[in-house]
Amino acid sequence: MTDSAPQQLLHLVLGGELVSLETNEFKNLDKVDIVGVFPNYATAYAAWRAKAQQTVDNAHMRYFIVHLHRLLDPGHDAKPAT
Repeated sequence: MTDSAPQQLLHLVLGGELVSLETNEFKNLDKVDIVGVFPNYATAYAAWRAKAQQTVDNAHMRYFIVHLHRLLDPGHDAKPAT
């Protein structure tokens, strides 16, 4: 990667129906919706928002953004793009 290339900060968007509103435990792991992996938070947020709006009528449906870049390199303190 060159110095001028933007830093790749991978994010995963996934969701599904939860067992209860008090936990983040999925009701059925076979039905977890893997929306995709995105190169930055902004695109992951857009995908999350679209999926969350599609399921707004079901209170037990939740979508999450997972910061994969933090899991892949936990010692790295990611700085937001300017």
